[in-house]
Amino acid sequence: MSWNPGGGARGHVNEMGGTTAGPVFQARDVRGDVHVHGGGIPLPIPRQLPRPGILVNRQEALAALDRMVSGHGLVVVTGQAGIGKTALVLHWARGRLEDFPDGQLYADLHGHAGTEPAPPAEVLGRFIRSLGIPGEHVPAGLGERAALFRSLVAGRRLLVVLDDAYSAAQVVPLLPGGPGAAAVVTSRWRLAGLMMRGAGVVRLGPLGEGAALDLLGTALGSERVGRHREKAGELVELCARSPLALSVAAARLAARPGWSLDDLVRDLADERRRLSALAVPDAGDEMTIRAALELSYRGLPDRAGRLYRSLGLFPGTAFDARMAAALSGEPLPDARDLLGVLDAANLLEHLPGDRYRLHALARLHAMDTVREHDPPDARADAVRRLVEWTLAAVLAANDAAAPYRRLPGPPDAPPGPPEFADAAGALDWLEQEFPTVRAVARRARESGLDRAAYLLVDAAWPLFLHRGQHAERLDFDRVGLAAARALGDRYAEAKMLNRTGLALRALGRPDAAADDLREALALWRRLGERSRAAGTRRRLGLLAFDRGDMAGAVAEFGAALEEYRAAGDDRHVALTLCDLGAALIRDGRADAAVRDLGEAERLLSGTGDDAYNQARVLVLLGQAHASRADPATAEDLVVRGLEGMRAIGSAIGEADALHVLGDLALQRDRVAEARERYEQARSILAGAGAPTRILDRRLADLGGP
Repeated sequence: MSWNPGGGARGHVNEMGGTTAGPVFQARDVRGDVHVHGGGIPLPIPRQLPRPGILVNRQEALAALDRMVSGHGLVVVTGQAGIGKTALVLHWARGRLEDFPDGQLYADLHGHAGTEPAPPAEVLGRFIRSLGIPGEHVPAGLGERAALFRSLVAGRRLLVVLDDAYSAAQVVPLLPGGPGAAAVVTSRWRLAGLMMRGAGVVRLGPLGEGAALDLLGTALGSERVGRHREKAGELVELCARSPLALSVAAARLAARPGWSLDDLVRDLADERRRLSALAVPDAGDEMTIRAALELSYRGLPDRAGRLYRSLGLFPGTAFDARMAAALSGEPLPDARDLLGVLDAANLLEHLPGDRYRLHALARLHAMDTVREHDPPDARADAVRRLVEWTLAAVLAANDAAAPYRRLPGPPDAPPGPPEFADAAGALDWLEQEFPTVRAVARRARESGLDRAAYLLVDAAWPLFLHRGQHAERLDFDRVGLAAARALGDRYAEAKMLNRTGLALRALGRPDAAADDLREALALWRRLGERSRAAGTRRRLGLLAFDRGDMAGAVAEFGAALEEYRAAGDDRHVALTLCDLGAALIRDGRADAAVRDLGEAERLLSGTGDDAYNQARVLVLLGQAHASRADPATAEDLVVRGLEGMRAIGSAIGEADALHVLGDLALQRDRVAEARERYEQARSILAGAGAPTRILDRRLADLGGP
């Protein structure tokens, strides 16, 4: 059997549940490619290409792309910032849809966005989900994700567009492996590592003068440009014939019809300290773009300009109107309107789901501008508002997903946290926003907001309990640990050591996990927190359970149980009885397990706020009855537990129940049903990054993969 922290009775659980639409994959350690055969519901066809910007007179580059893709299958489009690499590739790709009937995948890799480049594992996760694999089934590790992605696209005529790459190492895991698929990469770097792998290269330079004038005419109207041909020529040269700089300058003119080209040229001339770089090729790319963005920013209404600057402080990538309102201090309706102004000014990109992000270069400009114009105390206030709002949102999600946890009430942080109808919705939000929550927690630490950083980590716990072991979990928990230590709060430190101990356990590092848990235990004892010390002993019991040391596990669980009974803590008595029951089942003592688990069920039925453990004890009781050769009772109990896990959106709990149902089916000689249950459970576990060894053995014994 396997097990999960606070969960079922079978070691590290790697489970899957829910309704699937298409193939289901599950793996722990994958070496080499995985090949998928057979029919079933076809995978979805992704159409992810964003709408391209204006493109003029790039026929030579488009023809080169045609040749390179046909000859190499992998092409790097490289050139200066703002030179039009993305526009070129998107126009080319949209003109070749028939060549790639199985879909087009797109990812912005944020190579020069002012934040850390997009991790390949996260990009692969998005790709795999877009190909029809539910998020809870996506493996945690980079290697597993890359292998699954290659398997999903094998034999498909599909295009992958990787925009703004930072390095070859970032790109390589994202490349499709088989014939028929192609990848086009844009980057300011030439990416010699990809050239060594046989990539073709298209180098994009500035527009010719005629093409630059055509671009300006397309944006402003050819008649307006034609009336002032000389000034238009001066303007395109001041903009270094950069498509992005010209587009931003044209947007400024279009937004102010009373301005002439001569007015804009004079305004550019007044900025010679910045625009002088336009005439110096080795002065760097940013000066050209920065000058154009500065003009666009200066034309914004005051409040839109303040919002734009505040977004330069946002530590993540994508944000919604609530986050923008918190950061800027604007009321939510006004923040939405102001985001529309920034979108119209071509400084902002509107994403699906009513989310936004600054264009990469605009974000760099906003970061510089907020430092130049806003005093340190104003910037600190903006960060504090964002941290407090994020904390309020995560605490609200925690309350919806795990109401039995007694955490502080959320701070009063306008515009108010999101509302969650149920636990599943809260978990969905936590999963989607985890990259932002992680980035905000780090920024809180950097800003000295250690209490908030600690609470952000603490409140996010339901995500890991119900949706599996994220690859980023240990680092995130260590942010909370560092914050607790900076506060000098020994209670919080011990709590975070419990968290890092469980994270290390989930990563298969039991010795390191034991070190952190023993350190936590020593702190609890010094603090006189006997119940908390009992909780840490429960966790040490889980490590003994993992090692197969049932005597050690029973001893640790028994010691914890004694403390909880003495304290009158019925809920933790019940949870510890669940742990003890799992160990007794593994030890072949089913009658004793039924007795202890029955008591746990009675205690948990008196609480209405712990649906997870109410479902979990049913699954464990089902296992115990199965060991007593009572399969009908066992199956009824486990099915009820499975329904409970699905109701709260707990993928890990669902997989645990499916594993037990597989055992029950096998016990009754229903081999096909057992195989199906094991495969479902295995897929969930692989997606959650949990070990699948036990299920692998089960399937191998049945002649499965």
